[in-house]
Amino acid sequence: MASAWPYWLPIRADLYGISPYGAPQISDVVALNTNENPFELPKTVQDAIVSRVSEVVHSLNRYPDRDAEALRSKLAEYISKTTDTNVTRENIWAANGSNEILQTIMIACGGADHLALGFTPSYSVHPLIAQLTRTPWFAGTRDQDFAIDIAVAKKLILEKNPSLIFVTTPNNPSGTSTPLTHIRELADLAGQVGALLIVDEAYAEFSQEASAVGLIADFQHVVVVRTMSKAFAFAGTRLGYLVAHPAVVNAALIARLPYHLSSITQAAAEVALDHAELMQGEIATIVSERSRVAEAIASMGYKPVPSAANFILFSGFTDEASAVWQRLLDQGILIRDIGLRGYLRVTIGTPAENDQFIAALRGITE
Repeated sequence: MASAWPYWLPIRADLYGISPYGAPQISDVVALNTNENPFELPKTVQDAIVSRVSEVVHSLNRYPDRDAEALRSKLAEYISKTTDTNVTRENIWAANGSNEILQTIMIACGGADHLALGFTPSYSVHPLIAQLTRTPWFAGTRDQDFAIDIAVAKKLILEKNPSLIFVTTPNNPSGTSTPLTHIRELADLAGQVGALLIVDEAYAEFSQEASAVGLIADFQHVVVVRTMSKAFAFAGTRLGYLVAHPAVVNAALIARLPYHLSSITQAAAEVALDHAELMQGEIATIVSERSRVAEAIASMGYKPVPSAANFILFSGFTDEASAVWQRLLDQGILIRDIGLRGYLRVTIGTPAENDQFIAALRGITE
């Protein structure tokens, strides 16, 4: 509300009533609310990062590599290997988390005359960044299973003629994946209407679905956004990146802030990529635990949504979801009330943390 701001602060009127994005940060609980990877970095990687950063420290009086060329080359190698494609440094741009990537895209390609379209419920930061960059946002919908009805989506795209189309897969908060065949259909139509198709793949490494990176060779307007926060267990480093046609990368380079990616961030991320297989060694455990937790949730009479990410959305409460959230918190288990009526979301933790969550939920159920 306008009254919440002091009279002397010339804040934009369209930002009245907006709250900062974020989840509750509570100490001394089992935190299963922010989709972090629950496993610490392997000691070998920790030591390698410390060693590499110590080499960088002596030159912190100098600006970092403005274009992060070494890091982008390593990201290109990683993407080429894991998606069976052939991308180069010119196809990659990196920033402080995937949110900065998304914001930079909207700064470069959004604005008052460029409509952005997404399919909700999905990642709530997309419309938030649209508002911050004064990019008109239209929210298409998903069906009752949180899937995108491609026929409906294509009709909507033709009707709205957007400049930016956002698809999150696996989707947050539902965990559902959009098949690559459907992404291809949207990419084809996006090209016809002159739009960028931005595929947010923050959780791709937990999914069996093929990456949309494979479409970039055929569709120069497809942009794939990734992060090292989840599968790499690297959330504290804040490293996101996009894979796209070099023209998209050049647009991002124009819209970015100068020297935005620190020398320490670049060095740490380069080491992580050198140890990619070791860093992602717990993915199989997380996927296995995801199945176990989903089965446990279902056995109590709740309804988990099939997930291809590192979290599970579930419903079927007899009380309000917010009341269940509070009862779990009272037992030291923090999950996410995402504001979607009748649903809560739990991040997959370590096996021990998952046991604690299951026991607490069972206690509420019984």
